[in-house]
Amino acid sequence: MQITPDQVRYVAALARLDLSETEVAAMSGQLDRILGYVAKLNELDTSGVTATTHALNIHNAFREDAVAESLPQAVALANGPRHNEAAFVVPKVI
Repeated sequence: MQITPDQVRYVAALARLDLSETEVAAMSGQLDRILGYVAKLNELDTSGVTATTHALNIHNAFREDAVAESLPQAVALANGPRHNEAAFVVPKVI
């Protein structure tokens, strides 16, 4: 698949990237090689391969929920720049 410099400029504009012409040319070649490799992978016969969601056989990587002591209010409020002894004071946003 051939990636054109115009396509690179279009995607760069969507991503709000200001690429020089040298960077556009380099990116065109790099993206073309990446998409060529992906196209080559599509040629593989994967009909006998089971689908996986993770490289390792992990069933549940999450820890169990446990009740723990939380910070005292005064200690938590001491970490903020402004507070009123009951809560953090933040600017009003409308």
